[in-house]
Amino acid sequence: MNRKFALLVIPVLMIFTLACRFTVDLPIRTIETGPTQTEEIEVPAPDAEEVDLIFSFGAGELNLSPGAGAALVSGTVRFNVEQLAPVIKEDNDSVRISSGNNGFNGIPRLRSELVNEWDLQLGSTPVNLEVRAGAYRGEYDLGGLALRSLIITDGASDVDLDFSEPNQVEMRTFRYQTGASNVDMTGLANANFERMVFESGAGDYSLYFSGELQRDATIDIDSGISQVTIIIPEGTRAEVRHRGGLVNIDADPEWEQSGDEYILEGDGPTLTFNIDMSAGDLQLRVR
Repeated sequence: MNRKFALLVIPVLMIFTLACRFTVDLPIRTIETGPTQTEEIEVPAPDAEEVDLIFSFGAGELNLSPGAGAALVSGTVRFNVEQLAPVIKEDNDSVRISSGNNGFNGIPRLRSELVNEWDLQLGSTPVNLEVRAGAYRGEYDLGGLALRSLIITDGASDVDLDFSEPNQVEMRTFRYQTGASNVDMTGLANANFERMVFESGAGDYSLYFSGELQRDATIDIDSGISQVTIIIPEGTRAEVRHRGGLVNIDADPEWEQSGDEYILEGDGPTLTFNIDMSAGDLQLRVR
């Protein structure tokens, strides 16, 4: 059985088992889909040194990348359900862009295929960026932006995230919380964070710390039954401290093991990992 598929099947079976024990009557609403509409998004940058930028997104596809120029956010949104029309709220140094009415007051039943696609570019204004999403497909290129903090919270998702260029400011915290998902992150050294917190359920997760590491950083990982792959560039110093349950650890020869600690010798700043996994596979790679 494919490992990714197996990891995602386990929580589904657990939910099914619980569902057999309880009866919950939820209203089922038929959601009418219509012709696909396209809206242009253009949000000017507030006159503030730092902006809180929040995206609230349900199901669909969300693409974020640099390129808004002097604007805070620009791009297009395509949707075919009126309730998903984007809503923009601006309040001094805070901007929230929401995918319309994310709650359908029951279980939605669509008459045809849902279209909800955001293709947005971000500007150079220093921001505290937060993404709140459901079950969706995400493509993030956050390279070259000015992120003071980054918070991503999502459900069952399939996400590719890349810091293709160095972050223009020091990031205080990068927090990612996800459910049963597949997440692939690259260029993490370019994020220039002081601390990263990654919390996940069952799934397949790859964290590649390529890029320019400018200072010591701590990464806390708390994961359920999953496969977690950590990739460190050759020549970067890293320390991994692991605790948890039935976890198979597969480390490349460059890692030196001492009990539950794995050390990778290198020069410059150090990456320190604190990992707590209940079960699954932990892969430590050098590339």
